[in-house]
Amino acid sequence: MSKYNSTIQENKQRYLDELFDLLRIPSISADPAYKDDVFKTADEVAKRLNEAGADNVEICETPGYPVVYGDKIIDPSKPTVLVYGHYDVQPADPLELWTSGPFEPVIKKTDLHPEGAIFARGACDDKGQMYMHVKAFELMMQHGTLPCNIKFMIEGEEEVGSANLEWYVKRNQDKLECDVILISDTGMLANDIPSITTGLRGLAYMEVEVTGPNRDLHSGLYGGAVANPINILTKMIASLHDENNHITIPGFYDKVEELSAEERAEMAKAPFSIDDYKAALDIDDVYGEEGYSTMERNSIRPTLDVNGIWGGYTGEGAKTVIASKAYAKISMRLVPNQMPDEISELFEKHFKAIAPKSVKVKVTAHHGGEGYVTHTTDKAYQAASKAYETTFGKKPIPVRSGGSIPIVALFEKELKSKSILMGFGLDSDAIHSPNEHYGVFNYLKGIETIPYFYEFYAENH
Repeated sequence: MSKYNSTIQENKQRYLDELFDLLRIPSISADPAYKDDVFKTADEVAKRLNEAGADNVEICETPGYPVVYGDKIIDPSKPTVLVYGHYDVQPADPLELWTSGPFEPVIKKTDLHPEGAIFARGACDDKGQMYMHVKAFELMMQHGTLPCNIKFMIEGEEEVGSANLEWYVKRNQDKLECDVILISDTGMLANDIPSITTGLRGLAYMEVEVTGPNRDLHSGLYGGAVANPINILTKMIASLHDENNHITIPGFYDKVEELSAEERAEMAKAPFSIDDYKAALDIDDVYGEEGYSTMERNSIRPTLDVNGIWGGYTGEGAKTVIASKAYAKISMRLVPNQMPDEISELFEKHFKAIAPKSVKVKVTAHHGGEGYVTHTTDKAYQAASKAYETTFGKKPIPVRSGGSIPIVALFEKELKSKSILMGFGLDSDAIHSPNEHYGVFNYLKGIETIPYFYEFYAENH
């Protein structure tokens, strides 16, 4: 049993109640209708940091939603850890698929969470995981075990691409100076198989518009005589992959690092059942780039996916029309060394080149971010690994995630600090989906484990 376990059990209900208070506030950054709630959540986070013992707590204005800052500098000569998290959440739609109110947190038992899971929007992403750090800090203050300096930077725009975080970081580099950045916005393999995320994919997000005739046309009078933008768009999209599901954009793979056979063998040690994977998704077979396993396809390989496609008539009944325009949103997950701006340019050049003269093409680049890798030999990784081993009783497995956290690359560029990703959620926690949840075990285990990271990091720094 860890030295913090008894205190955590004594305060378990309070830890849950405080998190529930945060979860009840619908801090949806994507919808201006919830603007007041986002600001209210920032106030609540600042209040909790103050109560936990942080100094210099402030709600820092940005051109968008504020960043909540706080710190505890015990000795300038000691190492400094900067904790990053976010207090905004995704929209709850579709509401009819929730089994309980998205902003009415409740605890329900599940197969993977027999001790119960907290069902609410933001429970795992990221209020629950962010708040673990506030409570872990409080725990160290109560026990007198904070071994190094700590700074908090909790933002309110992560779910809309951290639109103003770079603006804030560039203007506060001295304030945010640190030795390492600690983030819990990822997951682990299972409650009995801890893991640490060592890699993230980058992102380039595009929108395309294909225009044919200057107005919608009668499909009987004009069908077969003029280009149908929807037909053209689907052909163009289909051509972006070859028969081996390899992306056909010239230059797309030029900077993709090929992992060695030894590195791929290490990745393969992570427990994974292809049958369970297919059953969980209700699919008969997997699909992807030839020559790579499912775990490799969604972590160390880049991808291109259509996220939405529309045009023409989609209402009830029939309307025989050739649409003037067709649209699609396309995202490309990138691996380290692939730069989002470069990939966006390659995509635009290629997409326009493959369009027939019968249509006009417009390509718009939306947000993007770089991939990231941390090495298992880094001091921060070693400290995190030892922390998990202390509380879980086994060494965590290093894994690469298929997701993207663009701010990690931003931090390394602007603050010259590496990040360590100590996530405690599970892939099954339905983040961004109806019935998002976060295990009570995971929440409390995070609070217990995080203080040991500080202890081991300070020892080895």
